Amino acid sequence: MSDAARSKLLARRNRTANAHRSAWLGDNRVMEASAPTVYSLRIELLDIEPLIWRRVWVPSDVVLQRLHKVFQAVMGWQESHLHEFQFGEVRLAVPDPEGEDDKEVVDERGQRLDRLLKGGLREFQYRYDFGDGWEHRVVIEQVSAPKRLVAYPACVAGERACPPEDVGGPHGYAELLRALRGDQGGPDEDSEAEDEQRVLWIGGFYDPEGFDVNTTNIRMAKLRRLLVT
Repeated sequence: MSDAARSKLLARRNRTANAHRSAWLGDNRVMEASAPTVYSLRIELLDIEPLIWRRVWVPSDVVLQRLHKVFQAVMGWQESHLHEFQFGEVRLAVPDPEGEDDKEVVDERGQRLDRLLKGGLREFQYRYDFGDGWEHRVVIEQVSAPKRLVAYPACVAGERACPPEDVGGPHGYAELLRALRGDQGGPDEDSEAEDEQRVLWIGGFYDPEGFDVNTTNIRMAKLRRLLVT
């Protein structure tokens, strides 16, 4: 490859990297010469046994509206409900388009993760679906320099499948697992019929252990492309 062709190839790669970078920052800035640090986040879904968790690497300066989409993708949620972040006593969310906002909730748009953690916080909360009430504990496990040939954000580990949407929160999920095991929920026929309906409602099959990091990163790659276009 000639020097001119190599220069063109490098320039094209830089433009692609800049586009991805701008999408995750939520603005139109060009990628700076020095890349940001990377946070290794451990996401734990609370009130579930056994534990459902993920480990994801994200740029430290990712904005919350992007981070929300990352959490949805790595956990396996369908983005069908409202969400909220909480850092210490500060709650952040997307404003209600109908103007019925909680005055104590800050607009999450444009809020960078690294700035929200400047006070020394090492964990925060992410809530999804206020009806089912899914609470996630997010721990900053490590801060490091970005690795070569890694596209961020990236899911690097995890265990167990995400609960189905609208299953009824931790209690409803526990009831679903019980029904899938074939354990009796009660002595009457109504309980048996309810268990049958639970299983039919999810399509007749659900593997609670079914998590695959490669499949998850395929979703992440699609998400990165979607945010750039």
